[in-house]
Amino acid sequence: MSVSLAVFAVLTGALAGLSLGLLGVGSSILVVPILVYGLHIGPHLAIGTSTAAATVSALWSLAMHARGGTVRWRHGTTYALSSALGAASGARLGKVTDSRLLLALLGILMMGVAGLMLRSMFRARAPAQARERHRRRWVLPLLAAAGFGVGSLAGLVGVGGGFLTVPALMFIAGMPLLNAVGSSLLSVTAVAATTGASYASAHLVDWRIAGLLVLGGVSGGYLGVRLAGVLGARRRALTVVFSAVVALAGLYMVIRALAGLR
Repeated sequence: MSVSLAVFAVLTGALAGLSLGLLGVGSSILVVPILVYGLHIGPHLAIGTSTAAATVSALWSLAMHARGGTVRWRHGTTYALSSALGAASGARLGKVTDSRLLLALLGILMMGVAGLMLRSMFRARAPAQARERHRRRWVLPLLAAAGFGVGSLAGLVGVGGGFLTVPALMFIAGMPLLNAVGSSLLSVTAVAATTGASYASAHLVDWRIAGLLVLGGVSGGYLGVRLAGVLGARRRALTVVFSAVVALAGLYMVIRALAGLR
């Protein structure tokens, strides 16, 4: 691997870590298209490599949240176990899905994620009705069902699924935002590890690139946390800009993929 490609991989990982620390939203969903269109590697190899790297990054973030006491283990573990089962089935399907169709699905998902990010700015709290649901007996079965569905989708297109897990935990279990973010990392770690292991078993992980992504992710995450305090007043504007980038990248992927399917 050339020095320029290695630097590009580190910068890609740094982008993921930076947005996570600065905006509270990881840009892992952008890693696959960057690897595909920037490093020109196959979609399946890009998915395997990005999820392998995401496992380490998610574990690091989970440890930080656990240390701060923001993880609700009972609900988070229930969701994570079912999401791992879903990710296993989703990853198996993803490995045999046409790469162009896979990119189109990821592009559609990216546009949906952009919309959810914008919506979350105006709904920072869980609804009062939802905050009472953690007392109901059927909350764990609901979490298991939601986890399996999100895990299946995340495993299929090669993302962690945190953007769907956080609102699910807030709505079903009535968690405050901070607890939902911390608890969601149990699922993100489980999904990334399951998907990465599935792709690794088919020799679809470039470990050199994965290591460089992790290196960049740790550095970018540290910088993002430091910048969060300085740029706190502009956080909403930055979220809008990042959402626009995700949406446009998703649209580009859909157009490219559909053109290739003709």
